[in-house]
Amino acid sequence: MTFTVAALYRFASFDDPAALRQPLLDLCTAQGVRGTLLLAREGINGTIAGSAESIAAVIDHIRALPGCAELNVKYSTAAAMPFQRMKVRIKKEIVTLKVSGLDPARDAAPYVDPVDWNALVDDPDTVLIDTRNGFEVGYGSFEGAVDPATKSFGEFPDWWRANADKFAGKRVAMFCTGGIRCEKSTAFLRSEGVEEVVHLKGGILAYLEQVPAEESRWHGSCFVFDERVSVGHGLVEVGEKE
Repeated sequence: MTFTVAALYRFASFDDPAALRQPLLDLCTAQGVRGTLLLAREGINGTIAGSAESIAAVIDHIRALPGCAELNVKYSTAAAMPFQRMKVRIKKEIVTLKVSGLDPARDAAPYVDPVDWNALVDDPDTVLIDTRNGFEVGYGSFEGAVDPATKSFGEFPDWWRANADKFAGKRVAMFCTGGIRCEKSTAFLRSEGVEEVVHLKGGILAYLEQVPAEESRWHGSCFVFDERVSVGHGLVEVGEKE
């Protein structure tokens, strides 16, 4: 059996995320879906796996939640179930940046489609910033990208404030695994007064899926948060670093 893996997120306003937890958990359990979903007042985030039909049922349920009709979902496949159990957790943030007052649903920077991303990579007036942590970057990144060498996403604001002067006058293009961290980090940069900032729509996963390997500016593989470990072009399983 081939399993469908859905990496999803959506910044939306949930007045009572705890009230959404049990119905979502019950549905996933009934459908044999496993993985982890995070709920917070700012939205939903997570990765789940199951049969194509069961994943479709869960996605339909999530899209019916307030503000989630435009849920961001990236599909891939796995030869074996990549998760041990199903968890739905209530969190303060669906991706932890530790900066209060940000509203990514309103303030995130414009997207750049994967097919247009190479032009930014090749532009000397654009600085590429990898918003992932150093461990993830070790698997691969775009050529010429700046690695903040953070241990967690929550360290990114301090890194930016310490290094912002280096990027004055440059257009900033940011990227991450599936797009969620860039929604928040670009909103943060705009709150810091950066006027020209964009981010990769759908993240690295969308780029690897849509851009042919022979045209790619990506080197290495992309770390993913399940037992597949990492994927390459076409979102094919790669596994551990060689």
